Amino acid sequence: MYNPGVEKNFWQQLPRPIIGLSPMDGVTDHPYRFIQKKYGMPTIVYTEFTSVEGVCHGANRLLQDFLYDETQRPIVAQIYGTSPDYFRQTSIILCQLGFDGIDINMGCPAKNVAHSGAGAALIQTPELAQQIVQATKTGVKEWQNGATVRDCPDITPKIAAEIETKQSSLPASCQSRERTIPVSVKTRIGYSTPIVTEWIPRLLETQPSAIALHGRTLKQQYSGQANWEEIGKAAQLCAQTSTLLLGNGDVKSRQDALQKVADFAVDGVLLGRCTFGNPFVFLDTVPEHQKLFSIAIEHAEIFEKTYQQYERYSFLPMRKHLGWYVRGVPNASEIRVKLFQSNSAAEVREIFRTAGLIT
Repeated sequence: MYNPGVEKNFWQQLPRPIIGLSPMDGVTDHPYRFIQKKYGMPTIVYTEFTSVEGVCHGANRLLQDFLYDETQRPIVAQIYGTSPDYFRQTSIILCQLGFDGIDINMGCPAKNVAHSGAGAALIQTPELAQQIVQATKTGVKEWQNGATVRDCPDITPKIAAEIETKQSSLPASCQSRERTIPVSVKTRIGYSTPIVTEWIPRLLETQPSAIALHGRTLKQQYSGQANWEEIGKAAQLCAQTSTLLLGNGDVKSRQDALQKVADFAVDGVLLGRCTFGNPFVFLDTVPEHQKLFSIAIEHAEIFEKTYQQYERYSFLPMRKHLGWYVRGVPNASEIRVKLFQSNSAAEVREIFRTAGLIT
């Protein structure tokens, strides 16, 4: 059982194989992770990736990406960017916020991210990638030695105050500076072609606690098939070290994940798109549709509760989740049209009731 108060490195405490929820931009926010953890119990969850440049430039709204609750532990905060010192400062923030680990995104293929040199573009600049990992580790050490958000020159007083408020509500064990906060990396098998045997050793030189590897190149985006043979090569490289290797890409179910573990000798697998509208995929059980509809309503209610207090609140981001929950039901397209026009959990409940999906 994971205990944030006594661990040396939480990754080493996780049961094997690790079957976790992959971080997905625009998807794995606090409400989504809450639902997945409650009903699917993934071994580990990550936040959506957040820009260290944005945080250090005073974008207070980005702190919403770091919302979580105690049910989601162990939880890893994922960040991205290109400035090592911003990674250092942001890692101090994340330690102060009580996260169990910090993950560096070196895998996002989105043009607006990669064109800035961040995400998967770091595969082309391995020296910078190494500097970023080391800077993140330095921030963790500085926090352990007494540094706080107030010691970060680029963090605004407004953000610092919010961090301190959030810290004050954490359990004492999660505020302890004796905690080890491991640093991990999520990346891809290459930029335009697979270069696992060149890229992974460069990451291993920085001794990350874990590497999560998506089996596509940046050039592929999310097209084609994930190359698990390349992931298997990376697993062999990591087997000679203390770094865990998690595979990711085109995994359809828990059983599929377990087969990937057996076939490619990875320490675990992260599930992504197969979790859409179905947290039970982690349990490899097929839920009744009515159960999923109840969960969809609960999800919408948590979304409202989480974000309604913020300026510029919109129910819009919740709608895509609702569409996923009704896949495979009769008249799904008609129901989805109505769900995509909904603006509250109450409206969602009424749409389901009118469609005869709940009583």
